[in-house]
Formats: sequence, structure tokens, C-alpha cells
Amino acid sequence: MNDLVLQGFLGSLAAGLMTTVGAVLVLLGSKPSERTRDTLLGFAAGVMLAASFFSLIVPSIDLSTERYGDGALPAAIAVAGILLGFIVVAVLNATLPHEHFVVGYEGPASPALRKVWLFVIAITIHNLPEGVAVGVGFGSGDFDRGFALALGIGLQNAPEGLAVAVALLGQGYTRIRAFTIAALTGLVEPAGGLLGAWAVTLAEPALPWGLAFAAGAMLYVISHEIIPETHRSGFQNQATSGLAVGLCLMLFLDVWLG
Repeated sequence: MNDLVLQGFLGSLAAGLMTTVGAVLVLLGSKPSERTRDTLLGFAAGVMLAASFFSLIVPSIDLSTERYGDGALPAAIAVAGILLGFIVVAVLNATLPHEHFVVGYEGPASPALRKVWLFVIAITIHNLPEGVAVGVGFGSGDFDRGFALALGIGLQNAPEGLAVAVALLGQGYTRIRAFTIAALTGLVEPAGGLLGAWAVTLAEPALPWGLAFAAGAMLYVISHEIIPETHRSGFQNQATSGLAVGLCLMLFLDVWLG
């Protein structure tokens, strides 16, 4: 396996396993309040937002500028890649049956699927772009960029893992089952990491497109999934504060490590 692809796989695996770290708290009898959950999810959104711009979109524009020079083309590639990321995740969201904890059922009707698998599909749609982003970061050949992305996404995966496990408890699942399902949802990220790293190492000219695509996919998840979830229980101020902290922390890590 190509070294860069291996780095992308291992980096996204480490980030995905942080979901387990968050979910393990439910085994210890700890169940955070909705206020805490929304604050932590806001933090996760802030990390993803900063990573999308500073670790993916800006490097995409820089690489296109090096290759094609100043002008409209670097900006056009970034815009097209972002929109493509939005479209692909939106199509997955529209065509795969899944169920959110608050919003409820989305996608085509599928009575054969058990409710737990509808939740798993929803989290898979959510986590796949994160894994792709880490894989693309390492696949670019810039280890510092990949490491910063893996660290940032790993940090936001911990509160997400806890939130998923707590939501499953609220649906009547046992602590063991809620932990197991939440932990397993993080394992889609190394699959995305492998795909992202492999794609950009196979076709190096596609790297600016891959970076922008990963950013667009994550921005869709932030806008369509995470932020609406944090604003449904009356704790939007806490969620916004969490977003600010997460954004600033990821910005600091990206500048420091990158």
C-alpha cells in the first residue's frame, strides 16, 4: 500500500476511534444534559467549519494558484469542488433511508430496515465526509495538514460519539448496545480516509478538487445535520459558544501544526 494512502487510512482510523472514547462515558453511568450535548455538538461543528476552510479550501486555492497562476481559475475550481461535495452528500441523504434522533425519518420509505440501522445509516452519511477529508489531507503529501485534520476531527468525534450513545439510550437501547453502535459508527471514517487518500494520490492533478470536495461535503453536514440539531432544545446560545470555541481551537491547531 502506498505510504500516503496508509497514512490516510491510519489517520482517519485514529480520528474515527475517538467516537469510541466519547461513547464509553455511557458505560460509566454518565448521561449529559441536553445543554451539555448541544454545547459539545456546537464545538464539533466549529471544528469542522474551521477545518473546511483553513485545512481544505485555502490549500485547494493555493495549489490551484501554483499550478494555473493567479486569476479566476483557482477560485472556480474551489467553488466547483465545494458544490460537488454538497451535491454528492445531498444525493446520499435523499436516496438512502435513514433516521435522525430529532428530525426523524428521511429518504425513501424502507419498512424492511430496523430502526437502529436507519440511525446507523444517518451517522454513516455524516461521518464519511470526515474520513474523506482526513484521507485527502494525508494523500496531498502534507503530513502536517493531514495530522491537523485528523486531530481536529478526532476531537469533535468524541462529543459526537457521546451524543449518539445518549440518543440511543433515549430510544430504549441498553448501555452496552448504545455504546457498541455509537463506537461502530466511527469505523466508516477509515473507509472514507482510504478512498480520499487513494483518489488524490492516484490522480495528483485532482488534489485541489479533492480538497474542495471534502470541504463541501463537511459543510453540508454542518449546515444540514449538526447545527439544526443543536438549535431544537432551546440551548442555541450554548451551542453557538461551543461552535466559537471549536472553530478557534481548530484554527489554532491548523496554524500551529501546519
